[in-house]
Amino acid sequence: MAAPRTTARRKVLGRLSLPERTFVVDALRTETVGGVLLLIAAVTALIWVNVPALRDSYETVSHFRFGPEVLGLDLSVTHWAADGLLAVFFFVAGIELKRELVAGDLRDPKAAVLPVVAALCGMAVPALVYTLTNIADGGSTRGWAVPTATDIAFALAVLAVIGTSLPSALRAFLLTLAVVDDLFAILIIAVFFTDRIDFAALGGAVVGLAVFWVLLRKGVRGWYVYVPLALVIWGLMYNSGIHATIAGVAMGLMLRCTTHEDEAHSPGEHIEHLVRPLSAGLAVPLFALFNAGVLVSGGALVDVFTKPETFGVVLGLVVGKTIGIFGGTWLTVRFTRASLSDDLEWADIFAVAALSGIGFTVSLLIGELAFEGNAVLTDEVKAAVLTGSLMAAVCATVLLKIRNAKYRRLCEDEERDEDLDGIPDVYEQDDPSYHLRMAKIHEEKAAEHRRIAREQAAARHGLTEVPGGAGEDDDRPA
Repeated sequence: MAAPRTTARRKVLGRLSLPERTFVVDALRTETVGGVLLLIAAVTALIWVNVPALRDSYETVSHFRFGPEVLGLDLSVTHWAADGLLAVFFFVAGIELKRELVAGDLRDPKAAVLPVVAALCGMAVPALVYTLTNIADGGSTRGWAVPTATDIAFALAVLAVIGTSLPSALRAFLLTLAVVDDLFAILIIAVFFTDRIDFAALGGAVVGLAVFWVLLRKGVRGWYVYVPLALVIWGLMYNSGIHATIAGVAMGLMLRCTTHEDEAHSPGEHIEHLVRPLSAGLAVPLFALFNAGVLVSGGALVDVFTKPETFGVVLGLVVGKTIGIFGGTWLTVRFTRASLSDDLEWADIFAVAALSGIGFTVSLLIGELAFEGNAVLTDEVKAAVLTGSLMAAVCATVLLKIRNAKYRRLCEDEERDEDLDGIPDVYEQDDPSYHLRMAKIHEEKAAEHRRIAREQAAARHGLTEVPGGAGEDDDRPA
């Protein structure tokens, strides 16, 4: 009787492919720098608002209006930061999503299931936690989407500040979560926070996007063509009533992210490489500077934990995000008969899920949209986002520090390059030429050790033949 067939369980969150690892390392390096700038901007905003002598100047700058009024673009600085600068952020998010779908992990349905389900659960559970909290206490359910977003830059800044090194697989998981998270946040903004639609302006934006797509397909090059066109599309989208950041996403998704034979990098990767520093280093920090300025006092902090709208945001970020992402990951692994990489444990997934509770940029944006017209509640929700993100960061720090020694060893193994060819050794284990190079290196080291051993033995033998030995009898010469 034939033995029953067995199927090896698929490993998830294992070692990335070398091209994917290279992309993730480069992307996260820029996001980490941007995240540190984001932290600095947020702290600056809090100081600016909470120092009485400076508070009026913050309000003056934030509400200063400029722009062509005839085009409907006479906006305040805060408005420009939210609708204009964040369009750059979402443009990069659109490129990231397109790259993940056609060249990254999301192109493989089996590999895509885990981050997509984890991200969806990581949005659904916080929304449910917020909604139940407000229904139970008679609060407004309009802010249900506020705790659904993860801020990858802020999360990476926390990792940089606390000195924790996550293995590349966990960092890639966090990045993919954030990309999927951003996509659904965009859909939420487009569907649930659009009160009016100007179909003429929307039609103009659609025509502009069509022209943008045709120019890309025809291979037309030159920033002087695309930048003015992008500004026109953005202006029309803004005037249509749909949030202007949708224009950024749409244009990002249109870029080609696959390479031709004569290309080292796709146009999407090239443009993302150029624009990501602008997004992470300027657009997002400036948005934070003019949106994180909230008054901090004992009474304000008490309100965060007593008002259902603000308490729901805190619970959603700290509890909902953690349970949602961890639960979604566990369910996916359980029902797809997969298993975690041998290097990881469920405690690692729980720590990353807690880190994902840092919801800053998009959460602040959705909070403004959800409670537009209610300045007091908008500021209170901002304070709740800051409080919840801080609590999530502290929880994640404690959990990650417990496993930091393990992470450090994994990172060292990933980065070891003993043959100095620029490729980590773990990616060359199946390459015979790698082992030949290593054999030569070890032979050279062995020859050097034999030479040193012979010299030391000869020196020791010479000393034993000297009567009395040097250094004795008042250091007289032998």
